[in-house]
Amino acid sequence: MEKDPIGLLTPDQINESPSESTLKSAVNSAYEPLRNTNGFLGSGAWAQGLYIRPDFVIEDIAGGDMNKKWVSDGDQAWIDEVSRFSFTSENPAFNGIWTYAYEGVSRANLAIDKLGNPATIEQAGIPTALAERMLGEVLFLRAYYYIELVTNFGDVALLTKPLTSFEEAYEVAKRVPQDQIWQQINTDLQQALQLLPDAKHPVDTEPWRVSAAAVLALEAKVALFAEKWEQVISKVEALEQKGYFSLNDNYFDSFSNSKKFKDQEVIFAYNHTQGTLPKNGNSIGALLGWGFLAPTDDFLASFEENDPRLEYTVNVGDRLVYKLMGDLNAANRGNGDSPANKILIRWADVLLWKAEAYLETGNYPQAIGLINKVRNRARNTVKVDGGKAPTGTLPDRNVQESDPSVIKTWLMQERRSELGFESHRFSDLRRWKVAAEVLRNMGKSFRPHHYLYPIPQREIDLSGGSLTQNPDY
Repeated sequence: MEKDPIGLLTPDQINESPSESTLKSAVNSAYEPLRNTNGFLGSGAWAQGLYIRPDFVIEDIAGGDMNKKWVSDGDQAWIDEVSRFSFTSENPAFNGIWTYAYEGVSRANLAIDKLGNPATIEQAGIPTALAERMLGEVLFLRAYYYIELVTNFGDVALLTKPLTSFEEAYEVAKRVPQDQIWQQINTDLQQALQLLPDAKHPVDTEPWRVSAAAVLALEAKVALFAEKWEQVISKVEALEQKGYFSLNDNYFDSFSNSKKFKDQEVIFAYNHTQGTLPKNGNSIGALLGWGFLAPTDDFLASFEENDPRLEYTVNVGDRLVYKLMGDLNAANRGNGDSPANKILIRWADVLLWKAEAYLETGNYPQAIGLINKVRNRARNTVKVDGGKAPTGTLPDRNVQESDPSVIKTWLMQERRSELGFESHRFSDLRRWKVAAEVLRNMGKSFRPHHYLYPIPQREIDLSGGSLTQNPDY
């Protein structure tokens, strides 16, 4: 079949006879574009940004925390272009993230179309509660993918149903204002919250599935991007009242392969598994084996003295990125089928959203208190070598501080140290409107138009020009 605009025609799936099995498969399929598995989207070509999900490129590398490799070379030069902000609209990073996200939207739309049809549910013979739970999952996933699209590209095409013809595909291959995308995201999340059962894990045997708690967390993140600070606070408080999540005693527990879904902090993650067919391992391990994904000097220098989080993130001496490998050894360096989960939302991140909201609403003691809570966990985490951080490590911030600019600096520092290499950095710099200052100080050629990434030129060409480009690209 000829490649259609934004690649969303899947008529064979639409025409499948509904059954419990096919509906479950449709839901599970909607999770898969979150994964880091080599070859998931066909050939896994580097040239199209599809080897694995390139979110680390547009977040950690663009944001100045990560270098492409430990030793600079010409391999995959397009990643260097993102790092320098010398890229064009043909850079594979943008095609990759666009393709992964719209593949997710497409798969979610297929499942929503089936699960939202009472006749289909009756024909499939599945309980209403199961149908509602699965519908809630895919509504959340569609919202998640659209957040990724709208924050990176601005106005994008809004697709809310499966496409069955080239005519339909060309008709919808037009950008709509961001406000419409955010409205759809909010609508999807509101509906999902009503459909998902109130439990930490809706399915005990499949703890990776979307929960109502994950929906609340994502609603808080949407409010954060919209600068609706009171909503951030209320959503996080609603999540706190459920009592499902807390900071782990040890910082690394969220990332440890031995603690998967046993820790207290991870709210939503993609469950990578090894030794399966089809392959479902985390191919980030393969990249690490080839010398990819090294810390920048600026990132290393940003940590306060003796902060245990630095060595849990990256062992510079042995060139091991522990946080991405899931173990405090080299076992998964070079392992393209690594079992390390992809952590997407965790409690420390959420607490720092709330701290930011308190800061922006003038409640400084509450903001500082949450920053100190995260710091307290960090300084009391047993170090990689089994010892304790020296007395005086990561001292509490002064709760009497009343200068919001000082508190904002503390918050920004804490997010960088706590969340390094988790693909949040560039989004944070954009939200805070400091990307130009921070990145130019690092020698990057950042310009105002870089606050949005370019629409992939390949997609503009496929649409026959119906998709338009962002300014100055």
